[in-house]
Amino acid sequence: MSATVIKVENLVRSFGARVVLDNVNIEIEQGETLVIMGGSGCGKSTLLRHIIGLEKPDSGHIFIKGQDITVMEESDLNELRKKFGMLFQSGALLNSLFEHTQLDPAIINIIVKMKLELVGLTGFENMMPSELSGGMKKRVGLARAIVMDPEIVYYDEPGAGLDPITTAVIDKLIKDLGKKTRHYIDSRHSRTEKRLSHS
Repeated sequence: MSATVIKVENLVRSFGARVVLDNVNIEIEQGETLVIMGGSGCGKSTLLRHIIGLEKPDSGHIFIKGQDITVMEESDLNELRKKFGMLFQSGALLNSLFEHTQLDPAIINIIVKMKLELVGLTGFENMMPSELSGGMKKRVGLARAIVMDPEIVYYDEPGAGLDPITTAVIDKLIKDLGKKTRHYIDSRHSRTEKRLSHS
């Protein structure tokens, strides 16, 4: 039987008089792929920010591998976040691995090349963001999300700002990458699906 890795329990968050998350309950098991659906502004990104620990709820609990992150100290939460990979709508590009590891620069260069190869960007490691198309930037964002070999990967609106053809390519790439990771949470409003994959 699969273990519950992420559990959201009676989560509530309001902004002024507007209740964005109203008693949300979710359980995600090891190996499960989950897509969160909803219209623009309904709280998908807010829910992800809570699951990652960037925001605190008004009430309720979020357990990551049995640890309640709503009461966790920031230093402990930062350690837990090292197990996450995150792709946000802004498509943040590769940060330096020097911040998170003590690896030799030559090893870091190899890791970067390997991750870029996984997303179909072999030979692009020395290009500047301004030289990349929207789809290429999204691919680099995917590479950044998996660069530390995370146990859990979160994608927030991965197709935002992309044309339908490029979105379909990114979707397939995420699905393929999902087979190489244990967990995957994707928020979007373009289509409905819940997929299960086993690592």
